[in-house]
Amino acid sequence: MAYLPVAIALEQHGPLKQKDLLAHARVEQPTMTALLGRMERDRLIARKSDPTDARARLVTLTPHAKSVLAQVKKAMATVVEEAMAGVREADRKVLVEALQLVVQNLGDEGGV
Repeated sequence: MAYLPVAIALEQHGPLKQKDLLAHARVEQPTMTALLGRMERDRLIARKSDPTDARARLVTLTPHAKSVLAQVKKAMATVVEEAMAGVREADRKVLVEALQLVVQNLGDEGGV
């Protein structure tokens, strides 16, 4: 699960420089370095030269990672459906909006 924010950021934005990936995945630099090392070891990411900056490297998902991510997202959707069984659609919408606000509040500069 630790890989998930990084994998989703790469899925949504495509290949990214590590500094850009930090912002999208909302992970601190030391954590990101360790995560990327483990993800590379597990064949989930590849690092390649940035065609626009010879000094930079781009991080990209491997085909293996895309397959694993699809399976994880399917499993997560199943869990969400089980957890939300019996919850009316209107209540689901309110819950999602409230959780989005919580995440936004935690991401603010003044947050915890």
